[in-house]
Amino acid sequence: MTPYGNILFFIIIGILLLPTVIAGLRGKPAKNYNILISILILALIFGNSLNGSISLILFTVFQLLLIIGYQPYRSQKNNSYVFISAVLLSILPLVLVKVLPLLGLHHLFGFLGVSYITFKSVQMILETRDGLLKEKISFIELAYFLLFFPTVSSGPIDRWRRFQKDLHTIPSGEEYKKLLLSGINYIFVGFLYKFILAYLIYNYAIVFLPDQTYNYLTPFQGQIAYMYAYSFYLFFDFAGYSAFAVGVSRIMGIQTPVNFNRPFSSRNIKDFWNRWHMSLSFWFRDYVYMRFVFWMTKKKWIKNKYTISYIGFFLLFFLMGIWHGLEWHYIVYGLYHAFLIISFDKFERWNKKHKRWPKNKWTHAIGVFITFNAVCFGFYIFSGILF
Repeated sequence: MTPYGNILFFIIIGILLLPTVIAGLRGKPAKNYNILISILILALIFGNSLNGSISLILFTVFQLLLIIGYQPYRSQKNNSYVFISAVLLSILPLVLVKVLPLLGLHHLFGFLGVSYITFKSVQMILETRDGLLKEKISFIELAYFLLFFPTVSSGPIDRWRRFQKDLHTIPSGEEYKKLLLSGINYIFVGFLYKFILAYLIYNYAIVFLPDQTYNYLTPFQGQIAYMYAYSFYLFFDFAGYSAFAVGVSRIMGIQTPVNFNRPFSSRNIKDFWNRWHMSLSFWFRDYVYMRFVFWMTKKKWIKNKYTISYIGFFLLFFLMGIWHGLEWHYIVYGLYHAFLIISFDKFERWNKKHKRWPKNKWTHAIGVFITFNAVCFGFYIFSGILF
């Protein structure tokens, strides 16, 4: 069963979450029950594929042992090679999922959500290395975090310390009522985005473009129309899914971070990445870009801080591109955004010195227009139409 794929899925989780809602409105804890229904929902999601089920179980056990095994080691020692080995082992299954199909082994290993569980696992190892996670972690709670069913397939990517705080917080009846209403609101927004707007755009525009079924469009106009239609479809489809995940999470007492914040109103490309797929962009920023910049600055192999920053941007967006897939259009998409970020940074530093681009409502509107079109062209690349 596909998460949030049809009305039956919502009926099932609606019925299963009724005891959670009743307990929450009474100010009672429902953690143990929520863990139980998470197991049931995961069984529904992955139960139709024996290979997927086995892969999920083996992968989860592997990650749990890796995280829990590294924690006591880190409390005694801090060898860099052991740390790097732990990180590489954590991402190895994800690498296999991306590489094995290229070798003709399409169904040997893999399951829905392997990427997002990997992000959480790597995060745990990195923060353990940093000394942010010192207390002993419950095996069951860690498994619940990795396999939290509302977000298991496509995020948003939560952080352990934030998740754990919600997990151990029992809201009062009034506090839970606000969470419940917020969760229901997000679910309705998800229905609007995914099942109405995304559906209409796909079925009444994208399926006819860019093959110019609309005879009054030239080939070039058909490509442009496809670029904008695909961009809006991608947003409403993914933002709708994310809204479902956030809404169901809140009903379960977990305030999973939101993933989108009006990204098409961004005034520049940096602002866009602070609004689009935020949990993913912040994950790559914190655990790839910032660590690379810190490491290069510490080693002093490159003295120019801007050069270090720009290499970091290329690394970040290259990895983000190949995370989507190893096809050329994903790689070019990632490098395209690295180019945009670096170009804007150069412009921003130039303008800070020469002050040729004032901040007012007109320049803001122009910035939004330029950013929107640059982003849409990026999604056009992402779609694979050019390759």
